[in-house]
Amino acid sequence: MDFGLVLQTDPPASRVVELMKRAEDNGFTHGWTFDSAVLWQEPFVIYSQILANTSRLTVGPMVTNPGTRTWEVTASTFATLNDMFGNRTVCGIGRGDSAMRVAGRHPNTLARISAAMKVIRALGSGQEADLGGTVVRFPWIKEGAHLPVWMAAYGPKALKMTGEEADGFILQLADLYLTEYMVKAVKDAAVAAGRDPAEVKVCVAAPAYVTEDDSPEALAHAREQCRWFGGMVGNHVADLVSKYGEHSAAVPDELTDYIKSREGYDYSHHGRADNPDTAFVPDEIVDRFCLIGPAEKHIEKLTALRALGVDQFAVYDMHDAREATIDAYGTTVIPAVNG
Repeated sequence: MDFGLVLQTDPPASRVVELMKRAEDNGFTHGWTFDSAVLWQEPFVIYSQILANTSRLTVGPMVTNPGTRTWEVTASTFATLNDMFGNRTVCGIGRGDSAMRVAGRHPNTLARISAAMKVIRALGSGQEADLGGTVVRFPWIKEGAHLPVWMAAYGPKALKMTGEEADGFILQLADLYLTEYMVKAVKDAAVAAGRDPAEVKVCVAAPAYVTEDDSPEALAHAREQCRWFGGMVGNHVADLVSKYGEHSAAVPDELTDYIKSREGYDYSHHGRADNPDTAFVPDEIVDRFCLIGPAEKHIEKLTALRALGVDQFAVYDMHDAREATIDAYGTTVIPAVNG
């Protein structure tokens, strides 16, 4: 199993680079960041520094979207980084929850994501792409260029499209039941589209907090540091409930039930441990969606996730123990999971 580190690009950028270097030294293979131009600093500028200061780490956004940048600019940025550092990027893409909403726009449609994935992947890999009537190709791109595109999804139509079109599936929660359910939906869609399901990589991303023991006090603190994640996921779940209904065969109740007392969301606290809009998230959801507890509990859950077909676990490291979590994974968790 590969391991990734997910950070927000809060200033100073040097701090993001420092943590990514620490992650590589501890056996992590991927470095991901949020991509929301209003809320945080520009990630692609920081990627160049991460790549220059590491030797093996693959970097990318979790996730970018097709609405805040024109598609050829996104592709050119990735292709430039790959030309400089040797095919060490991955394009994570989704609807653009925070990036679009804080700018007063609606998240992107699946049709727009589908079209953008095709253009970005083609251009980033040195092929031609049609930009709505104008066919272009980067004349400077070298042979062997490669840009995988991984899609974030929860709903049935998005899961189907991921299996049909994406190189990878990003699932932002670590619940075992929902992981099994959604990975199956993606793989089944890949088979139905005539693809080899093994070609669609699966990345589960969630907060991880390693405690010294499993005392009630330690677990309670870990839950408070990770409760924000249930609120973040709740934004996507609320959209699904609005589209499919509160109890729909299209979306499992195990995903939707917990947002019943959700009242609203302030993006100024997005992805932060002190988010006041996540009080509605119960402890059960924190435990299901995240990895908390002593290292052996992380190893146990990660082993179960791997058995469900997960190729990578990406650690959301937005809490008060960032270095400690990276180090604990490097010294104990990653070696145990990967033998």
